Amino acid sequence: MKIAIVSDSHDNVPNVEKFLDWAQKNKIEVIIHCGDLAAPSILKKEFGPKFSGPFHFVHGNVADRELNEEVAKQFPNVTLHGDQGELELDNKKIAFCHFPWQAKKLAETQKYDLIFYGHDHKPWEEIIGKTRLLNPGTLAGLFSKATFAAYDTESNQAQLIILERI
Repeated sequence: MKIAIVSDSHDNVPNVEKFLDWAQKNKIEVIIHCGDLAAPSILKKEFGPKFSGPFHFVHGNVADRELNEEVAKQFPNVTLHGDQGELELDNKKIAFCHFPWQAKKLAETQKYDLIFYGHDHKPWEEIIGKTRLLNPGTLAGLFSKATFAAYDTESNQAQLIILERI
């Protein structure tokens, strides 16, 4: 299964559109957003209607929580998980959240194979025990190049993608 991991899109519509086009062309089956979608309009006009597969997201520190909750309910493929999400995909236990400190705390439990997170806009990957932590960077391109990650559950391979190179 092919999963795309994004974070910190911060209402950058051109970058979101370019990412969604890439996701469609690369047959991404699931998108996980690690917070800071920001305004509900990005969910209502971009992620919700333009991606038909499961779209899972968490709040960040820049969001209208109540409106994002209302908009998420309008799309059957969109799930808002609050501050932390958990999924099992292809026998991989996955958690995702916004903050690096929260991701490390989750990793210490050793309950998960993968943990995705965002917030600091810095792509990063590390292993804590059996758990692989991955930060896809910032889709918005704030403070660093716009990036996201792709993960293949079959090969267990993750790839960082720089948006300007696609």
